[in-house]
Amino acid sequence: MRKLICASFLVLAGCVSTTTTQSPSPQPSQPQAQSAQSKATTPTAAQVSRFKTVVSRVEPVAERMCRQQTSNLNCDFKVVIDDRPQKSPNAFQTIDKSGRPILAFNLPMIAQVRNDDELAFVMGHEAAHHIERHLDQQRNNAMAGAIILGGLAALTGASSGNVDAAADLGANVGARSYSKNHELEADALGTVITRYAGYNPVRGAEFFTQIPDPGDRFLGTHPPNKSRIETVRRVNAGL
Repeated sequence: MRKLICASFLVLAGCVSTTTTQSPSPQPSQPQAQSAQSKATTPTAAQVSRFKTVVSRVEPVAERMCRQQTSNLNCDFKVVIDDRPQKSPNAFQTIDKSGRPILAFNLPMIAQVRNDDELAFVMGHEAAHHIERHLDQQRNNAMAGAIILGGLAALTGASSGNVDAAADLGANVGARSYSKNHELEADALGTVITRYAGYNPVRGAEFFTQIPDPGDRFLGTHPPNKSRIETVRRVNAGL
């Protein structure tokens, strides 16, 4: 069921995001700076129209695949525009209080994606996080990490403050432990969703060339951009 709303959006659960940052540049005069920021963060009427068109094509495919591949999972996606003031493009998946999956895009993201394929791929990627139940897995990993490190600290006779700190650290490590795999899984399924919606996922994955490369950092949350693009190409070649 398609529903597109534009309103200030409160994140009600943990999210997995695709975020870009802008490279620093020389500061122009104040009037020019305000104009440049406005162009970078506010979509045009044509870009909003493009967004609605992509939603109308990608969302039904995502819902159909969700119902085919899962059971006892709410597949009634709601796409929202997060209109809170933000400078960096961002898209994320979360759920509302009733368990309904939310795909949220902020205004800079809608304004700065370069074409329909990139927008469709980002949308398919975020929908895939829900279909793969990544939020549940992330939450369970965080709980397990908190129990393990918190328990070990308690066994050593640590103070209650140190036990709490150890539990927090364990939750953070646990939540990050499989995040790179989750991103690659979402890229793979997102490729299928994008392709079946009639868009080019390989062209869409060129979105990764616009964002900073996280490299292969220990406990990093996202895999290297090269690995993500290779995943898209491999999955697309097999369709």
